[in-house]
Amino acid sequence: MDPLLLAVIAALALAGGLIIYLLLSQIRAPNKIIEELAGNTRNTSETAARLAESQAELTGRLAQISESQVAHQSKIAELMQTQEKEVTKKIEERLSEMMKRFGEGMEKSRVTQQNTMGELKERLVLIDAAQKNIEELSSQVVGLQDILSNKQARGAFGEIQLADLVKSIMPPNAYVFQATVGGNRRVDCLLTLPNPPGPIAIDAKFPLESYRTLIDSRDENNKHLARKALASDVLKHVKDISEKYIIPGETAESALMFLPSEAVYAELHANLADVVEKSWKSKVWIVSPTTLMATLNTIRAVLKDAQMREQAHVIQKEVSLMLTDVERLDGRVGKLESHFRQAEDDIKQIRVSADKLTKRGGKIEEIEVGDQDREQVSPLDETSQPIIKLHSGTDI
Repeated sequence: MDPLLLAVIAALALAGGLIIYLLLSQIRAPNKIIEELAGNTRNTSETAARLAESQAELTGRLAQISESQVAHQSKIAELMQTQEKEVTKKIEERLSEMMKRFGEGMEKSRVTQQNTMGELKERLVLIDAAQKNIEELSSQVVGLQDILSNKQARGAFGEIQLADLVKSIMPPNAYVFQATVGGNRRVDCLLTLPNPPGPIAIDAKFPLESYRTLIDSRDENNKHLARKALASDVLKHVKDISEKYIIPGETAESALMFLPSEAVYAELHANLADVVEKSWKSKVWIVSPTTLMATLNTIRAVLKDAQMREQAHVIQKEVSLMLTDVERLDGRVGKLESHFRQAEDDIKQIRVSADKLTKRGGKIEEIEVGDQDREQVSPLDETSQPIIKLHSGTDI
């Protein structure tokens, strides 16, 4: 309830209590008088008059109190109605504000829900597309496993990967695929480098069976046997490459064995370091797709350096001609400088002549002819002799 309304009600209650107290006091006073009159043996006219006067006064006061009580009650009723209207108005305003906020909140919730549902639908579409891609990749992986299970297909896979790497890095004139070396031996790729080091052979090998056996082994004994078989296969490939593709006088003193699997390459360097060391001694460098890219980039830089050396005499000739042109340009600049110097001297002489003319003109301007001089001069006919006017305005 409003504090103002509480204060008004408290004030009215206090006023009503005060009025009741006065009424009781007024009622007690006539009773006391009556008792005194009853106890008094004298029944005079003055006492009766006083009693009548007191009763009349009491009656008037009771009427005033009744009127005042009615007025206060009407004021209280008006205040109660006013406060009730204000409270009702405030309640309605707050209810309308709460309904408005509730409606706005519901609208925002609806919009948010719609956006969320839209995003959810988009994500479901993406998930469906990803699911289709996964299914396609699964089928492709199955196909890749089928390819790798066949030795000939696996060899073709390694050759294709080798060709893609070489084509993406080396210039077209720096390699030959399925080149013939040693008369009748074909190598997967031959890098045609100048001497030294000479052409480098790259042969793709993929010892996958022994590596799969190693991966599928569960106990240490089987893993040891599988790792030993993997080492034997790799060393056999190293020996074949060393005997077939390292030909003195025709190829470089080393060759590359390309493993199209980073996992097999990592297994060799992690657990079969002796195999890698034996390949180094045989001058056969084992490379993976990543290391082959680095090797080919290095070889490309060597090719660029060799081309620069081949073109060194052309560069020297061009530099000599450029020096001759520079000397000729220096001579022409010297001639142009002498022309500028002569022109500067001529400009100085012209400035000296101009200064002299300026000084003479100033002297002529300072000349003044008086009246006496004009009288001594024989008069001439104005029509026959022109009048000379100087810059100062003096006539001669």
